[in-house]
Amino acid sequence: MSHPEFAIESEGLVKHFGKTKAVNGVDLRVRAGTVYGVLGPNGAGKTTTVRMLATLIAPDAGRATVLGHDLVREGDALRRRISLTGQYASVDEDLTGRENLMLLAKLQGFRGIDVKRRADDLLEAFDLTDAATKQAKDYSGGMRRRLDIAASLVVVPDLLFLDEPTTGLDPRSRNQVWGIVRALVNDGTTVLLTTQYLDEADELAARIAVIDHGTVIAEGTSAELKASVGSGTLHVNLRDPAHRERAGQLLTERLGVVAHFETDPAALSLQVSDTARAAEALAELPRANIPVAGFSLGQPSLDEVFFALTGQTAENKEENKERAQ
Repeated sequence: MSHPEFAIESEGLVKHFGKTKAVNGVDLRVRAGTVYGVLGPNGAGKTTTVRMLATLIAPDAGRATVLGHDLVREGDALRRRISLTGQYASVDEDLTGRENLMLLAKLQGFRGIDVKRRADDLLEAFDLTDAATKQAKDYSGGMRRRLDIAASLVVVPDLLFLDEPTTGLDPRSRNQVWGIVRALVNDGTTVLLTTQYLDEADELAARIAVIDHGTVIAEGTSAELKASVGSGTLHVNLRDPAHRERAGQLLTERLGVVAHFETDPAALSLQVSDTARAAEALAELPRANIPVAGFSLGQPSLDEVFFALTGQTAENKEENKERAQ
């Protein structure tokens, strides 16, 4: 069995749906035995890229090798070594957790007592033993997601595609899924993770590709991506949220960069390369009767990287997409 250095190598992958070019020349190199993050808002081309690499749809142009197999010519051999967990639960809601896993174990070639043993091992590993006899439709969102990932691992794959695995989950369930991903990689599985959550890519991925409009606009480690947008980020917290727009205008004028309004209504941030100029600009705020509660200068977050690359946050891009529909 081939064990190449890179689990995925793609060049110029393209996919059209009618007149829409969903993927527009994606190049990826995913080192074996790591988590590789594909980051971007909904509609950026992440899921279409995964579906091509998992042999579910054929590319219209470009080439790729996955686990040493040619994506187009050796699809049958490749499918025996990969698994995919999509954005939505694929288990049978009318079956119990154990019944779902036993059914899949039988389909994967397990026989006799090994069927139940494999199901019970997975239920225990994913903290679902107490819910083994409950129908899947009665599971919480986090439990359903863990069951769905367990279903993908009845036979542990060499490469696992996780397409937005934590969408809609609460923080505790997200952390549980993150723990599962880390354990898989520690045991040698390569994981390609697509997500629109910037903190998720920052937490898990050894390298990250940022995709927008069907193409890779940046790639590197989290630290490399953060370094690419400037030497630091100025974070400012105001005493009164009503002053934020004026503060943003003033700082933008003084520093020549656009202010980014944070989720906190009293907070904003700007990319800065000159700390002396940043200090001078900050001093202008109290002189303009804009009281400052606090400030800091530090490394940019991945959210700020995305903003610098695209001009919008991932969340705002999604909101704008929905309004346009």
